[in-house]
Amino acid sequence: MSERVNEGRTDVDYFHGYSVVGLVAVVGVLFVSVAFASGRLLRPVVPTPEKMLTYECGVDPVGGDWAHTQIRYYVYSFLYVIFAVDAIFLFPWATVFAAPGYGGTTLVEMFVFIGFLAVGLLYAWKKGVLEWI
Repeated sequence: MSERVNEGRTDVDYFHGYSVVGLVAVVGVLFVSVAFASGRLLRPVVPTPEKMLTYECGVDPVGGDWAHTQIRYYVYSFLYVIFAVDAIFLFPWATVFAAPGYGGTTLVEMFVFIGFLAVGLLYAWKKGVLEWI
């Protein structure tokens, strides 16, 4: 008889965790919904021709709606993302590296990771991507 009580109690504890997560999700959705609804009800709505213009950094729009963008800017942003991921990877690595018993393994992992980044940077350098012309 005590086994059934323990089994039932384990199930209740298991589903209690999910019910807390579900309750927090419902409260979050309600909070966002109330915030958007109150903003819509309280804001003034006075459309004018100036308000309907396209806004671009405080400068009046000139010309058409199509502009040519150079592809090198995308390459710079891609390189930035690569090195941002590298920086994000370094912080947890440093904490694991300090833990006893993980030093050698994490050091090898970091050299492999930096090796991949070095190959990518070397490729970008050989292609001339890093030159500002």
